[in-house]
Amino acid sequence: MAMRAGGRRRKWLWRWRANPLRRRDDVLEAWLVLAVWALIAVGGTLAGMFTARAAADDFAQQRAERTPVQAVLLTDSSRAASKGYQALVKVRWTQADGSTRTDKTLVDGGRKAGSTIVIWTDPQGNLTTRPPSGTDASVEAGCLGAGSALAVTGLAFGGYGAARWWLDRRRIDEWGREWDLVGPRWGHKTG
Repeated sequence: MAMRAGGRRRKWLWRWRANPLRRRDDVLEAWLVLAVWALIAVGGTLAGMFTARAAADDFAQQRAERTPVQAVLLTDSSRAASKGYQALVKVRWTQADGSTRTDKTLVDGGRKAGSTIVIWTDPQGNLTTRPPSGTDASVEAGCLGAGSALAVTGLAFGGYGAARWWLDRRRIDEWGREWDLVGPRWGHKTG
């Protein structure tokens, strides 16, 4: 490969090639770079996929188990809550087995006692939150997967940064020891 005028020749995999100036720490650093990129590519991808799949399965289970139920407000929601806030009110609903349950939930403000709302219950008949829709669940599962992939990437880069710092400290110490041997030979004075 000819050298371009004023340019540099790029040597691929230069840290693995035989070279009298190559140190063991340089080879170790090259292997660390390779390991970090492999961890990011494989580990980040797997972590993202497994996290997204687990979240999607959990959301699907929530949609399958939770049921909407008509409930009657037993108390008025406060007028202060009518400006975009919610108020905690007592509600009553009838379960599938015919029994009646009472509990408190948040509703939009300004609602009168006796009006009906939709609440969500779990398999035991307890109040719970509305499960996410299929689209919301997909978006949230994707975000969680991307977050876990980024976490693996951050940990890999952090580990590489710590290892690189340790290798740099070793190289500096080695250079210092070598200079202690060579430096006195250069001790002539210029005048």
